[in-house]
Amino acid sequence: MLILQGITYTHPNRDLLFDELDLAINNHDKAALVGNNGAGKSTLLKILAGELRPAAGLVKAEPHPYYVPQLFGQFNNQTVAEALQVHDKLRALKAILAGEVTAENMTQLNDDWVIGDRCGDALAKWQLGHLDPEQPMRSLSGGEKTRVFLAGITIHRPETVLLDEPSNHLDAGGRELLYNYITRTQDTLIVVSHDRTLLNLLDVVYELGNRGITRYGGNYDFYAAQKTIEQQALEHNLKNKEKALRKAKETAREAIERQQKLDARGRKKQDKAGVPTIMLNTLRNNAEKSTSRVQEIHAEKIGAIAKELNLLREVLPGADKMQMDFDNVTLHKGKALVTATGINYHYGGQPLWRQPLSFQLTSGERVAIKGANGSGKTTLIRMILGDMAPTLGTLSRAAVSSVYIDQEYSLIDDRLTVYEQAGRYNPGDLQEHDIKIRLDRFLFGKNDWGKSCRTLSGGEKMRLMLCALMISAQAPDLIVLDEPTNNLDLRNIEILAGAIKEYRGTLIVISHDRWFLEQAMVEKEIVL
Repeated sequence: MLILQGITYTHPNRDLLFDELDLAINNHDKAALVGNNGAGKSTLLKILAGELRPAAGLVKAEPHPYYVPQLFGQFNNQTVAEALQVHDKLRALKAILAGEVTAENMTQLNDDWVIGDRCGDALAKWQLGHLDPEQPMRSLSGGEKTRVFLAGITIHRPETVLLDEPSNHLDAGGRELLYNYITRTQDTLIVVSHDRTLLNLLDVVYELGNRGITRYGGNYDFYAAQKTIEQQALEHNLKNKEKALRKAKETAREAIERQQKLDARGRKKQDKAGVPTIMLNTLRNNAEKSTSRVQEIHAEKIGAIAKELNLLREVLPGADKMQMDFDNVTLHKGKALVTATGINYHYGGQPLWRQPLSFQLTSGERVAIKGANGSGKTTLIRMILGDMAPTLGTLSRAAVSSVYIDQEYSLIDDRLTVYEQAGRYNPGDLQEHDIKIRLDRFLFGKNDWGKSCRTLSGGEKMRLMLCALMISAQAPDLIVLDEPTNNLDLRNIEILAGAIKEYRGTLIVISHDRWFLEQAMVEKEIVL
């Protein structure tokens, strides 16, 4: 069983990430952990894995869980065996079989005589049978690194497994292997993922947000349905509070006008009655105090309602503020943009694809490029964009405007602030306040305008990129998205899907995310 009690975590710069979190995961539960970018999901997994210490609270994770991280750069200087923490055992086994039967080697092996076979079987299970355990991790692709750590589940046979975005770099075959494991295993699972297919294989969803951790029984579809009901209730409450605020302001205005009329009538009567000047001043002061008291009472009521209204607005998701106002593309639908005839590319004299490729892309099409890890998807994209030429065959391109949004959002300049980055796309006719209004629509408030782009999450960079495209006014003829959902949370994936739906130009997508491809309305595939 996994238990967190009163967990508080602060960043090294002392910024508070979350406070007083409680969580209990029963044995054999298969749980999803969801939340917006920056909520602290990965940090929470690292705390459970023992890689980070909380500032306060109790962590009970016994037996020790097996952890598959989201990022693998820290393992680049290690071998596969070292990354999997089996190097010492394999070395001891090899030495014993070579006749070095020492106490040190026997202790290191710890009677695990089949560790070599288990490693080989595990790597083969995850389609890595060609790997040598002594191969450097830096030589592997992102998908292969993920599979290495998934193979570690079979090698170490843990009772509890923590998975942080395990499907991020996996191709279709790798995802099917992962889904099969999730479905069949009896292990206790906590999974952080944006992959809806994977999330729907889990039994319970825990949401990490401003209110702490909230439990939702059922899979992701059930969770999404409950969140829709919650949002509708919040929106209904918001409308009621807005109506109450308008009514309170109207009541306050009427009460003050009524009091002022009473005071005016009183003054007229006093003037006619010849009340002494000293007494008139006293009465006027009393009338002013009475009006002031009325104003204070109503101001207090209005302030309380306004405060409740602001709290509701903070809780409501900001996606409804996003306004995608792409201008129409200039190309007519059906114009040939790219024509490839028998193309291939050679690395070291070897062709990249077994069979040369022939295809045509026309304006308005929505195309997915699919293939296993290392099949040359990015190479093909670079050819389509004109950055590379095929070594075999011919490829002709029409003169079109294009935008290539890769996984690292390299169009974003980390040296700039959010406002400066948005300003780069200003066609020249927008004033400073116009740019800031558009930034606000994409959830970048005034506290974000001076923030360095270097500090932005993947989801924030994606939103800034979309905002920049809106500021540029004219939509590109071609947008290319390379694994666009890898670094995004579910909310930002929905925002991106909404933007793509409204885009009327040509779209090329490299993605293994089934839900996103459906939302992008892909109608054609190029399979490598």
